[in-house]
Amino acid sequence: MTKTLLTIASGNPKKVAEIETMLGPLPLEVKRQPSYLDVEETGATYLENALLKAQAAAKITKSWCLADDSGLEVDALNGAPGIFSARFAPTNKEKIQKILLTMDNNPYRSARFISVMALCDPEGNLVNKAEGICWGELLKSPAYEGGEFESIFWVRETKCTYGELNDEQLSKHGSRGKAARALAPHLRIKLGLN
Repeated sequence: MTKTLLTIASGNPKKVAEIETMLGPLPLEVKRQPSYLDVEETGATYLENALLKAQAAAKITKSWCLADDSGLEVDALNGAPGIFSARFAPTNKEKIQKILLTMDNNPYRSARFISVMALCDPEGNLVNKAEGICWGELLKSPAYEGGEFESIFWVRETKCTYGELNDEQLSKHGSRGKAARALAPHLRIKLGLN
C-alpha cells in the first residue's frame, strides 16, 4: 500500500525531523519542501506565516503540506520577540545576549513557546490548524553553549531547558509536539489514514 505524501514546509532539517518523529505513528511518507523554496514570512500572526509556507509548498509539490510558525513570547516584554523570534538578532548568540540584556534582573521571567501549524491540501487550501503552548521561564544565562532561545527556556515539568528535552518530552511538553498531537486526528480524517 502506498503511503500518503505529506510535505513539511520547512527548509530546516531539524524541524522536519522533529515533526516527522511527532507524526511517527501515522502511516505517512514525510518529505521536506524543495530546497529552492524560500518563503518570506510577512504575516502578522503565527497562523498567517504558517499558511504562507504551507500554501507555497503545496502549490509546488502538489501534495498535502504542513507548516508551522513558532516563537518565544516573554511576559515582561509584552510578548516579544513573538513572531519576530527568528529575526530578533542575526545569530543565536546575539539573540540570547539581546534578550538577557533586555530582561536584565527582572524577577518576572515567565515565558512561553508557541507553535501554530497549518495543514493545506494539494491545491493550497487551509484544511486545518492547531496551536501548542509550552510554558516556562527564562534563565539568567544559557544552560549550555551554542544553543538558541531553547538554551535559556526552563520547562518546569521536565526540570530542564527546552533544548535538553528528548524526543518523547518534546512530543508531550513541547509547543510543536502539542500542536502536532492536536492536528493528528484531523490528519487521519482528511488524508483518509487508517
